Amino acid sequence: MVKIMENVNNNDENNKIKSGVVALVARPNVGKSTLLNKILGQKIAIATPLRQTTRKNLKGIYTDYNSQIILIDTPGVHKPLNELGKYLSSQSKDALSDADLILFLVDSTEPSGLGDKWIWENYLKDLKTPILLVLNKVDLIKDLEKRELNLFTYKKMIEKNIDSIKISAKTGRNIDDLIKKIKEYLPYGEKFYDDDTIADTNMREIASEIIREKIILNTKDEVPHSVAVVIENYKEEEKTDKISAKIIVNNESQKGILIGKKGAMLKKIGTEARLELEKIVEKKVFLELFVKVQKNWLKNKEMIKTLGYKD
Repeated sequence: MVKIMENVNNNDENNKIKSGVVALVARPNVGKSTLLNKILGQKIAIATPLRQTTRKNLKGIYTDYNSQIILIDTPGVHKPLNELGKYLSSQSKDALSDADLILFLVDSTEPSGLGDKWIWENYLKDLKTPILLVLNKVDLIKDLEKRELNLFTYKKMIEKNIDSIKISAKTGRNIDDLIKKIKEYLPYGEKFYDDDTIADTNMREIASEIIREKIILNTKDEVPHSVAVVIENYKEEEKTDKISAKIIVNNESQKGILIGKKGAMLKKIGTEARLELEKIVEKKVFLELFVKVQKNWLKNKEMIKTLGYKD
């Protein structure tokens, strides 16, 4: 079960450990959320094969015998095209301003591209914060010479000497080495959270994200990322959590796809979300879903705030 949001204040000078904030930054679909889940050993961030899955900065807390690392999974960085895009961009920039170290994730199966260059030029180039270049997806590239050539293109793009490491967030390859390297950059300090706390969030947000993940995985390109989920009611009881959630879409056709023939799609989404939530809360979950059309909500600044996308 995920333990959430329990800060501690440890003033014992003898208990100083390596502690700090690490921001994960990448273009969409490079594997930030998968990496966060792998480091924590438990799923707290939704991960899909599609772009722009992450919408809010999510804090995961990794604690071991000599460190506490606060990892921030940021939305995939891209040039904003609407009000939601502007919000996602601001979330990423906010995370960078608070970080002790930035993990710049890139795809080792590809040479550097315009998206990576845009992030470097607009987000990272002028920062004084240490940056670690993390080449992900090494499990997908068997040609070692090609992998080294791809690494060269990233280092050439950056044009300054920064440390790098090759990993696979999916298989866990070199994750232990990555954690060791992260610790090298962190200052000595104190724990901000209890040892068994792994996420600074709440169950309403977790439920909302899990429902959205199931929508993305089941509808894919039919219902794009113009979907939002609002938890209307979350009631915790001894044996059952009762959740009512509203799914916001842009138009009637998307609503029809989400509901499906005789409600089959909405039922499938609800069942998958409910089963995953039951694993987290370790008890029964009653989940009620309904769909509402809110035209052009992506471009409406006030609607973006109403739906919970605000600083």
